[in-house]
Amino acid sequence: MVTCYLRYIIDAGKLKEFEHYGKLWIPLVEKFGGTHHGYFLPSEGANNVALALFTFPSLAAYEQYRIKMANDPECLLAFKYAEETKCIISYERSFFRPVFE
Repeated sequence: MVTCYLRYIIDAGKLKEFEHYGKLWIPLVEKFGGTHHGYFLPSEGANNVALALFTFPSLAAYEQYRIKMANDPECLLAFKYAEETKCIISYERSFFRPVFE
């Protein structure tokens, strides 16, 4: 199992647009076999940092998702929405493996 952690720097004035973007991606990750754990929007503290977490059974499954989503019309529309609204300034992606015991 691998969990993808995305840390976004967002335009604080476009929080509503970023929230819409996140709502677009949750079912898309699940469409390709992932489990989305949600988007986490600013509340207290920094007003321009948001997070997202989703899990795939393996890094190979995540890589297959990346290949499939690159040509998926719904995914392309989600990317286009972010580009048009400019709600995302930058992001970084990291991967983690869970420890349960």
